[in-house]
Amino acid sequence: MSWVRPTARVLVLSPEGRVLLLGARLTGPDAVPGDVLFWCTPGGGVEDGETLRAAAARELAEEVGLVVAPEDLEGPVWLRRHLGRFGDQEIDSRETFFLLRGVEHVVQVGARTELEVLADEPHRWWSRDEVAASGEAFAPGDLADLLPDLLAGPWTGPPRVVEG
Repeated sequence: MSWVRPTARVLVLSPEGRVLLLGARLTGPDAVPGDVLFWCTPGGGVEDGETLRAAAARELAEEVGLVVAPEDLEGPVWLRRHLGRFGDQEIDSRETFFLLRGVEHVVQVGARTELEVLADEPHRWWSRDEVAASGEAFAPGDLADLLPDLLAGPWTGPPRVVEG
């Protein structure tokens, strides 16, 4: 049986259109961090009584030290379901992605959880072309193809369901 985990994530875009991604390195809560398994947006689980938008803003503050008001987040822009293992647990992650544009930020990791400290995730600002040309894995897997719609301007439609 899997654990259904509502998750809020944020696509943070620089003024030049680069996206901030974190390198996931843990395979479980007791694992030793290894090489980057895949690159993903900041985000994490929604706490009891918390809205998706509030969770997204909280995760930005915890993971990268970027403090924003929940109402500053655009969207939701994407919805993604990901089934995967973390240690011995099957997780059914129901991800909702928000967008934050025009950010110039130096990542600070002061409010990370104990597990996030253990993971010691690297971060990097990626251009769409760098994502497309990279041999690295990304979540979502088709990130390079999805970014142009977000870079084009304000999100006006309903959230798009994305795969991978």
